[in-house]
Amino acid sequence: MTALAYTRYELLRTFRNRRFFIFSLVFPLILYFLIAGPNRNEHDLGGSGIGAPLYFMVGLAAFGTMNAVLAGGARIAAERSVGWNRQLRLTPLTPRAYFRAKVITSYLMACSTIAVLYAAGASLGVGMPAGRWLHMTWMLLLGLIPFVALGIVFGHLLTSDSIGPVMGGTTALFAFLGGVWFPISSHGALHVIAQTLPSYWLVQAARLGAGGPGWSGTGWGVMAAWTVVLVAVARQLYRRDTQRV
Repeated sequence: MTALAYTRYELLRTFRNRRFFIFSLVFPLILYFLIAGPNRNEHDLGGSGIGAPLYFMVGLAAFGTMNAVLAGGARIAAERSVGWNRQLRLTPLTPRAYFRAKVITSYLMACSTIAVLYAAGASLGVGMPAGRWLHMTWMLLLGLIPFVALGIVFGHLLTSDSIGPVMGGTTALFAFLGGVWFPISSHGALHVIAQTLPSYWLVQAARLGAGGPGWSGTGWGVMAAWTVVLVAVARQLYRRDTQRV
C-alpha cells in the first residue's frame, strides 16, 4: 500500500465514522448552545471581561479539538486489536508514512471541529477581525501537537476496549484543569497545577480570540517539554509493538 493510498483510506474511514461526528462535532456543538445560548447577553463571564458566547466558543474549541486528535489513538488501538498494523508492515508503507496519515487525519478532524464551533459562535454574535481569527486558529493547531503524540501513545499502550474510558477521563480532566469550563484564577494551587498542563496553554491559545496575551515563555516551555516526552514515549512504544511481530 502506498502512502497516498493509505492517507486517502484513513480520511475516508474517519469521515464515514459516526463516532467522529458525535464526539468531535455534534457533542461540542450541543454543549456550546446549551451553555452559551442562555448566557448570550453575559458580557463579563466570571469577571474575565469576556462575553459568554466568545468564552465558551474558544473553550469548547480547545475541548473539541483535543477529542478530535486523541481519537487517532482509538483508531491505532483498533488496528492493533485485529492485526491490521502487522499486515501494513508487510507492504511498502513506511512507518513515517503511516504516522503522517494519522497526523493529517487528526488535524483535519480538528479543523472540522473548529469550523463548526466558529460558525456556532458567529450565530450567537461573536465577531472579531479576520487576523485575530487566523492567529487564534494557528495557535490552536500548534497547541494540539502534544495531544496528537498523546493519542499515539494511548493507541500503542491501551486496548480497543480500554482506550475509550481512558480518553474520556483524560479529556475531562484536562478540560477541567485547563480552564475550559471556568476561568482559572491568577494565583493559588490550581493555577500552579494548570500551568504545567498542555490543556491550559491550548485554552490560552484559543483565548487569543478574546484578546488574550497568548503563550508566555513558560507556556512555550511546557508545550515543548510535553511534546518531546510524548514523542519519545510514542516512538518507544511503536518499536516495542513492532518487535512483537
